[in-house]
Amino acid sequence: MRTHQSVYRKNFSLIIAFLILISVTFIVALFIAYNLTAKYVENEFASKKIDVLEQTIKPYNDFFQNRIPEITFYQGYLDSASAAKYSNSVFNDFPFVKRIIFYDVQIGSQNKNNAVNKELGISIRSIYEYRSNNGAVVTLNRRQPEDYNDFKVMAGKLDNFVAVADTSREPTQDEKFKTFYHIQPEKISYLNIPRREEVKRYRELQKGEKRPAFYKQNMLTFILDQYALKVKNSHPELYRDISIRPVVYDPLDNESTSITTEVAFPGAFSDYKLYFSSPKDYLTAEINRRFMPIGAMVLLIYCFLVLIGWLIYRNLDINLKLFKLQYDFINNFTHEFKTPISVIKIAGSNLRGDSELSERQRKHYGKILDEEADKLNDLMNKLLSFTQLENKSIKLKKEEINLDDFVRSYIETFGIKYPDFKMNYKAHGITNFYTDPVLLGSIFQNLIENAYKYSNPKRRELFIHIRIEKRNIVFSFTDKGIGIAKEEITHIFKKFYRIENQYNQNGSVGLGLAFCKELANFMNGDITVNSKINEGSEFIVTLPYETAE
Repeated sequence: MRTHQSVYRKNFSLIIAFLILISVTFIVALFIAYNLTAKYVENEFASKKIDVLEQTIKPYNDFFQNRIPEITFYQGYLDSASAAKYSNSVFNDFPFVKRIIFYDVQIGSQNKNNAVNKELGISIRSIYEYRSNNGAVVTLNRRQPEDYNDFKVMAGKLDNFVAVADTSREPTQDEKFKTFYHIQPEKISYLNIPRREEVKRYRELQKGEKRPAFYKQNMLTFILDQYALKVKNSHPELYRDISIRPVVYDPLDNESTSITTEVAFPGAFSDYKLYFSSPKDYLTAEINRRFMPIGAMVLLIYCFLVLIGWLIYRNLDINLKLFKLQYDFINNFTHEFKTPISVIKIAGSNLRGDSELSERQRKHYGKILDEEADKLNDLMNKLLSFTQLENKSIKLKKEEINLDDFVRSYIETFGIKYPDFKMNYKAHGITNFYTDPVLLGSIFQNLIENAYKYSNPKRRELFIHIRIEKRNIVFSFTDKGIGIAKEEITHIFKKFYRIENQYNQNGSVGLGLAFCKELANFMNGDITVNSKINEGSEFIVTLPYETAE
């Protein structure tokens, strides 16, 4: 059997073009998104080094901006013991400070001959060096400074400051930094900031007044070790290896498989830099990690577009099928009406003719008119009943029926109508059944009619088996007809669906089995089919088993 070939065609090339378009767009979007993600990660690799530098250098900034200026609080009266205590706190809080040299400085007119600065008479009374040893401070009394130039530079800065200072106000931060700090590689020297009254007295000494006076200043030199800085990698997803290197460091064996960047330290560590290095595979893993949610979002959009396309296609396909069903229905229904109308017209013309008709001819034409009118009436009733079922405009009218009488009446009726049709039935322990006899009769009538219509003339047989399964009553209609192909079984209960075969040349509206399906569902039951080509079919109707109370 071959299904009816549709006169309509679907434009699959347009569907394929749409899928190709969104697929190419999806691939291009993924490619662009991945490249943008890679570029963003590479830019972060070059820019986020500042964050690592700030976190690493944060203790140094705290030491430089807060701890060193504490020396000024002593106003020049820092001695070896208090300097040792101060040094101990510095060593504990800032491990990168390795040594501290304390200069007990004296300023006075009576000391100008031995002074570094003749105008102010700046000289060194004593020098102490402090070192950390397992949490304790080791104090060394030194006779000569480690670098005499440090002291000379600081003395010169103080002398210039006294000469030009505005004693009516406090010095600015820039003036303090330029005068009382001396920053060198791995070394910071600091001189406590004198008060305005002291600056005035120092200026008097510069002018040569012979007043005997001594003034104390404190100078400390901090020797730093940049390798004691703790590198804080705040972006481990970007940088695998971070090390402290000299500014001139440039490895000759810099492999092409690694990506590097660097940033110089400020202040006393300016001769050194943070050197960042990550293998390309390391950054590729980070790129992939960041790309995954973007790719998932693009994929979600792609699936959404495919779903929209599929829904549009499905709606168009459904509309096309509905249009095809309507088209086939009009054709088939017109054909079903045309045949009996043509027969009625011919019979009517003969009856209306001028020639006289015998009694036998008159009865024959009358029988034809009556049979064709019944066909038209049956067709209209079936269509009307189907519409009422779909609209739920009818109600079940249940009553108790005797199954033996009910089935036998249909067997006798079809036996008279089709003398060559062999029918039999068997019921297991069931006598009475509570249901709507009209609706159940419609099912019987359609299934028996189909069993006869789609059977070979030499094998027109039907066996009706009735049994109880759990709380249901099962009616099994087994014929030895032409059978139904597997690919057709899922469609035969659809409204207006027809299978063209040699037993269906006159056409069919395609309502019979669909009508049975609707009836069974309306009665809270179901209908299924088992079939094999050229062996026959078995239609199984399952309904709730109820008895009269």
